Amino acid sequence: GSLLPDHLVLTSSSGRVKHIALATALTSSPQVSYHQNKGHIGLKGFDAEVVDQDGNPVPLHETYLHHWVVHPYYVRKGLNLSHLDTPRNLGSSPDYILVSNGGLCRNRVRQYFGLGSETRKTSTYVPDPYAIEIGNPEKVPDGYEFKWLLNIHAIDTRGVVDKQGCTECRCDLYNVTVDEYGRALEPGYKGGQDCCYDKTQCRLRNGFESGNKTRTVYLKYTVRWVDWDSSVLLPAKVYILDVTDSWERSEGSTGDNQEHFCHVEYDVKPCKTKGYGGCADVKKKSLMMPFNGYIVYGVAHQHAGGIGAALYREDGEVICSSMPKYGNGDEPGSEAGYIVGMSSCYPEPVKVTNGETLSLEFNYSNVIGHTGVMGLFYILVAQQLPGPESSLQAHSSSMSFLAFLAVTVAVAVVVLIVAVVYRRKNREDGYQSLST
Repeated sequence: GSLLPDHLVLTSSSGRVKHIALATALTSSPQVSYHQNKGHIGLKGFDAEVVDQDGNPVPLHETYLHHWVVHPYYVRKGLNLSHLDTPRNLGSSPDYILVSNGGLCRNRVRQYFGLGSETRKTSTYVPDPYAIEIGNPEKVPDGYEFKWLLNIHAIDTRGVVDKQGCTECRCDLYNVTVDEYGRALEPGYKGGQDCCYDKTQCRLRNGFESGNKTRTVYLKYTVRWVDWDSSVLLPAKVYILDVTDSWERSEGSTGDNQEHFCHVEYDVKPCKTKGYGGCADVKKKSLMMPFNGYIVYGVAHQHAGGIGAALYREDGEVICSSMPKYGNGDEPGSEAGYIVGMSSCYPEPVKVTNGETLSLEFNYSNVIGHTGVMGLFYILVAQQLPGPESSLQAHSSSMSFLAFLAVTVAVAVVVLIVAVVYRRKNREDGYQSLST
């Protein structure tokens, strides 16, 4: 049995999933403070799903959850936070200090937790006796306080002409030629997040009436944590590896974060002929690890079309193989054609040495092409292993009382902006715009 106390659980409906009525929502939420668990804690898991205003799960074929990610940061005490300006100020204002994960793409992939369509059936549980340490008072800068930011990208695909094309953010379906900041798209850019930002609209079927189909949705998230106790818990750091990372080994390379540039997305071209075993796009990347530690958890993030990913040593020894689970029905959690889960790995701790090279491999079916797919691999790395079991068991009796006192807290935080849909006068182009 576990030597840790039962986990406190905070469930909240949150999100700023806005313009969700017949539009793409790519919105960074305001900071999310867990008032019930302020202080020095160890995170044990973070799960989420899209629900309607009655708390019922919303299927992916209606509202596609492209991704949600959780970013920690520090904010100057007493600052009047703006829900809309906060995300853009992170990293560019002295009022905000980013708290990034361990690496390797800290400038682009900073989150501690994050998933997409697979969120309902993917385990984020941090194995005992490890936890992600949060809120250590010795690490909080003077005059600042710790906050969370939740970024959500959801796409309403009701009534669209091409559900797959819309979820893959094909630029032609969104009628987009510039990105969120008004910059022209790069030549040859056919699809991805630069084409499905907030207030963009994927093309609707002719005759689809949207006026009475506005809906309010929420991101329901569940956080599990324990109060930090260094006599029982061992800290684990989050590292995210990206198969699109441009890093290459060179003389003097250290593998640290400054050497990496992660593109995050890539396209999968359709195969021309079927070879042995069918059509598959295989993308590989070898990366130097800038740490000493032990991998205790791993999981990959793929989009529809994904057929599995692996992390392995240079000699071919597999550390973690993460496979997608596809749905076969209509109900939430089993939607046909969508990845509804990714298998997580809980290996016996795998020792990694600073300077060692690990390799990623991501596989996609390319019977048809795909745009804006991802190849991210999350790993948790502990700096040390637990000592003899007897040293932990000595704490088990004293922890049982804490387990008895553990509670479940439910909090409803309403931060949603409901979209108002209106028709353009020139209805023949098949697009609609939104306002709030």
